[in-house]
Order: sequence, then structure tokens, then C-alpha cells
Amino acid sequence: MLQGTIEALKDDNTTAALKAINDEKNKEFHDRDLYVFCFSLLDGNFTAYESPLMLGTNVRELKLKKDPIGQRAYDVVVAAAPEGQFFAIDYNFSKPGTKQAATKQSLEARIGNQAWGVSYFK
Repeated sequence: MLQGTIEALKDDNTTAALKAINDEKNKEFHDRDLYVFCFSLLDGNFTAYESPLMLGTNVRELKLKKDPIGQRAYDVVVAAAPEGQFFAIDYNFSKPGTKQAATKQSLEARIGNQAWGVSYFK
């Protein structure tokens, strides 16, 4: 999933890559509760997400209780020197179907002016 995203975003057609990533039927970018998300490094807005309701939302505004997870996600990718280098961000999030918090990890990287990542429970 991660390698496919890198290859799609490295192509010259970012618009086509984001369309493919946003296609919920495209199993290259969606597998059960795993999915790729992308946000623009120019304005911080989501350009790809599992829920279309999040498109256009600024990642920097996302908070989980007192954890500014969105700002942390944005900052780590903006500060990334080499393109394609992965960074891990841990945070607590409720597992689907429960209210119990569990550790979740996002792997993120930068390709051009897009940050992308995938999150999963550890």
C-alpha cells in the first residue's frame, strides 16, 4: 500500500493519483480499516482521505483531546529533508466498536508538495 502510494504520487499526474487514492473501491489504497491519506503541504488541507467529508479539512486543526495530532503530523513532514523518508507518529485512538483507547501509529512521508500516510493500530 505504501509503495503504491509513493509510485502514484511520484508520477507527473498528482490529480490522477489522488483520484485513485480517494476511490474507496481501489484495494491498492484501501484494505479493511487501512487506508491512505494525503494532505497538501501548501495549505495543510486533506486531498485524500477514507471519508470524503474530511477532504478540504486542514490537518493542522485535528486534535484528539489535548493532543494536537494534526499539527504534529504536519510538522514532522514539513521538516522532512529527503523525499520518501518515513516518519512514525504514535497517538491514542479508540478502536472501532469500543471506547477503549489503543496506540495507533501513522507512517508518513513527503512526495513533492503532498504529505501522505497510513495509520494502523499497533
